[in-house]
Amino acid sequence: MKLSKRTRKFVHQVESIPSYVEEMLPGHASSLQRFVNAAGWVTAGLGAVALGLIVGRELRLRYKFNHQTPYDFYSHAGDKMQDVEFGVGV
Repeated sequence: MKLSKRTRKFVHQVESIPSYVEEMLPGHASSLQRFVNAAGWVTAGLGAVALGLIVGRELRLRYKFNHQTPYDFYSHAGDKMQDVEFGVGV
């Protein structure tokens, strides 16, 4: 099988890859690459958890607001006020 000039040039380039580049290929991940990869996954996971907490809190607050009872509106109606100046005009 005869290869074209362009393919032969590419095959020659692939055969002459230095050993330090071969260590960086996907099959030979360095410890730094593995650490960065793991840190990326941890960061993505924490971001998803934070987003879930924010969205969950907002949904819970909206649900509680939409399901208020009349007792919730007047829950402090019988409380004794500590601030006497309220409504006196001071």
